[in-house]
Amino acid sequence: MPELPEVEALAAYLDHQLRGRVIEGIEILAVSALKTYSPGPQDLAGRTVSGVARRGKMLVIRTDGPALVLHLARAGWARWKEHGPEGRARPGRGPLALRLRLQGGGVLDLTEAGTQKRLAAYIVERLEDVPAVARLGIDPLDPAFSAAVLGQLLAGSRQQLKGVLTDQSVIAGLGNAYSDEVLHRARMSPFRPAGALTGDEVVSLHRAIVDCVTEAVARADGLAASELKDDKRGAMQVHGRTGHACPVCGDTVRQVAFADRSLQYCPGCQTGGKVLADRRLSKLLK
Repeated sequence: MPELPEVEALAAYLDHQLRGRVIEGIEILAVSALKTYSPGPQDLAGRTVSGVARRGKMLVIRTDGPALVLHLARAGWARWKEHGPEGRARPGRGPLALRLRLQGGGVLDLTEAGTQKRLAAYIVERLEDVPAVARLGIDPLDPAFSAAVLGQLLAGSRQQLKGVLTDQSVIAGLGNAYSDEVLHRARMSPFRPAGALTGDEVVSLHRAIVDCVTEAVARADGLAASELKDDKRGAMQVHGRTGHACPVCGDTVRQVAFADRSLQYCPGCQTGGKVLADRRLSKLLK
C-alpha cells in the first residue's frame, strides 16, 4: 500500500505534470471506485488543475472548481503518460479503474491490482466532504507534531503500538510497512500497550516516526512514479524481509500473520529475543 512518503513524492511528481493543465474529461472504468455523485465527473471537464497535494495517504488534485481526491488503497497506483491512448477505455478489462484526460493528450491512469477493489475516488467541493479526510489525525510532517503531542495521543490508550501507528485518526499517513520500520527503529514490540510508554520511550518513538518518514521522503524526492515502489522496497529494514538477517543486530526477521495481512519485526531489536506467537493460533507473547 502506498504510504506517506510514496504519496508525498507522487503528489510532487504529478503536481509538476498536471499544474496549469486543463482537464478534458474523466472516465470511470470501475463503477465502485467513485464514491460521490454530486459534483459528478462532468463537473471536472474544462477545469484547470491548480495543484496536486497529499492528505494522509490520499492524493488531492485541486482545480478551479471541485477537487478530485484519490485513495489508492492497498493495491492502487497512478500512472502518468504524456501522450495517452486515444478513444475511451473499455470498462471491466484489466486493472484500470479511472482515467483522467488532460487537454493536449496527457493521461493519468489509476490502476488497482488484485480482486479486493478498494481504490476510492471522490469529487468534492470541500476536502472535509471526504469522510476519510475529515477523520485524519495529525500528520508526522506537521511542525506541530511534537513528542508532547504524541504523548497526549498515547496517554491512556489500550491499543497496541502497531494499531495506534496505523490508525489514521491518530497519526495520518503511516501504514503497515512504515509502522514496522518505525517500531524497529524505536526498538519496541508492535504489541506493546501504547498507554504504557514512559516519557523517554515516547520521545524515542516520536524521533523514530519523524526520522523514518523524513528520510523516506528525501529518498523519494524527484523520483518518477514508476520508481517509487522499488525505492520503498529497497529501503526496508524489516518489513517484507521475513527470514533475512536484521541489518542492525543480525537476528532473523520474523513475521506475525493475520487473516489478510502480516507484520515483520526483529526479536533481537524489539522483543528481547522472544519470538511472537502467530495471531491466527494464539495470543501474542508480551
